[in-house]
Amino acid sequence: MHPATSPTAGAPAGRHHRTPLTRRRLVRGLAAVALAVPLALGAAGCGDDDAGGDGGPVKLSVFWWGGEARAKLTEDALALYTKKHPDVTFEKTWQANQGYFDKLATLTAGGNPPDLFQIDDNYLAEYAGRSTTLDLGSYQDSGKLDVSKFPKSLLEYGVVDGKLAGVAAGENTQGLVYNKTLLQKNGLPEPTTGMSWEEHIAWAEQVAKKTKVPGTQDPSADYKALWVWLRQQGKDLYNGKELGFTAEDVTKWFELWKGARDRGATPKPDVIHEGNSSDITKQLVVTGKSATSWVWVNQMPDLKKNTKDELGVVAYPGDPSGQWARASMYWSVFKGSKHKDVAVDVINFLNNDPEAVALLGTDRGLPSNVDLRAKVSETATDPAMKQSIQVESDLAQKFGASPQVPIKGHSKVKSELVKAAENAQYGRATPAQAAEQFVTACKSAIA
Repeated sequence: MHPATSPTAGAPAGRHHRTPLTRRRLVRGLAAVALAVPLALGAAGCGDDDAGGDGGPVKLSVFWWGGEARAKLTEDALALYTKKHPDVTFEKTWQANQGYFDKLATLTAGGNPPDLFQIDDNYLAEYAGRSTTLDLGSYQDSGKLDVSKFPKSLLEYGVVDGKLAGVAAGENTQGLVYNKTLLQKNGLPEPTTGMSWEEHIAWAEQVAKKTKVPGTQDPSADYKALWVWLRQQGKDLYNGKELGFTAEDVTKWFELWKGARDRGATPKPDVIHEGNSSDITKQLVVTGKSATSWVWVNQMPDLKKNTKDELGVVAYPGDPSGQWARASMYWSVFKGSKHKDVAVDVINFLNNDPEAVALLGTDRGLPSNVDLRAKVSETATDPAMKQSIQVESDLAQKFGASPQVPIKGHSKVKSELVKAAENAQYGRATPAQAAEQFVTACKSAIA
C-alpha cells in the first residue's frame, strides 16, 4: 500500500500517458541514467538558464502522479503561478501511480526528464545517487527556497548524502485506524496512543471474542509497522548503505504476530493476504473483516468514503516517538534543467503561497508550512480529514527524529517483507526461517 495513493486511480485516457514496462526494462532504464544524465547536463549547459522574468518566457515541464482530483488541484495551483508570473507556463503531465516510476525512469534515461517532478521515498535516494536531482541546499541557504516554517524532521527527510534532494509536498505519518462504531456497539474500549504492542494484541483478542470480528489486521507484512517497531527497539530500517536490523530482530517481529494469530486476535491467513494486497478502499477495517487497519493518517478520508461506520485513528502501538514527520511525497528538480531557478521558485510557491496552499489543501498530506497548515486546518470541512489533521497535529508533539531516506532497493525490500511474512502466516516457514529468507533477499536487493 503506497502512502501517496490517495487518490491515484481513475485517471482518464488522454490526460496522461502510460508506458507499461517490465521490471527488466525498468532496471535497464535506471541503469542508463548514469550515461544519460551527463549528456543531458552537458546539453543543458549550452542554453540560457532561466530565461524567464526579465529574460523572456519559460515553459516548465512538470510530472506527477495522482487521480483526477489531484490533477485538478495541481493544475489550478500552477495556473495561479502563471497568473502571478505571466512569463512562465507549464507543460503538465500526470498519470495514476501505477507505472509512474517506470515512465520517470524512461524519461530520465532518455535524457528528457521533466524540469520538476514528484517523487517519493522509495526512489529519492536512488535518483539522488545518480545525480539526477538538483541539490536544493544553496537555494535554502539563500532564502530563495523558504523552508523556515517546515518541521525540522520533515525537511531532513529530504536530505540524501548531505544534499537536499527533495522538498516535502506534504507531511504524513503512520496511523492505526479502528472501527469506532463496532467497539461502541459492543461496549469495548477504544485503542489509545501509547499502548504497548502486547497490550494492543490483548485488546484485539478481547475484541475478537466479543464481536466475532478479528481485532486487528496482522501487520507483519507491513514495512511501516516493522519500521516503527524497529525504531522503538533502538534499531532502524537502514543504517547508512546497510540494513539497520538483523534476522534475529525480524524473527521477534514475526513471532509477535504468530502469537497474535494463535490467539485469534487477527484474521486467518487468506484474509490477512487480502488486506496485504488490497488498495486503501478495500482495507479490512472498511470491509468488516478486521476492527483495525494499519495505514497512513492522510488516508482516513478515503477509508471513510467506503464505510458507513465511524472510524477513529491513533498512533501505532509502542512509544509514539518511533514515528516521525514523514514526507508523503516530494518535489524534486532535474539537475540538468535549463530552468532550475524557476523550478525551485515553483516549489517555493506551492509550499509557501497562501492561495496555492489553500488550493492544494491536504491532498498530498498536511501542508509542510506549519503556519499555513493551521489555516488549512481551520477551513477543512471533511470530518475524516479534520480528524486526521488533529491526530497528526497531536502526534507532532511526540515525533522522534527523522530516519535517513530509504536507500536503493527499498521497494524490493518492501515486497520481500510481504513474501516472507506470508510464508510465516501460512505456516510455510517458521518465523526464524522466514526472517532469514527476508534478510538474505534484502541484502541482495540493496547490493
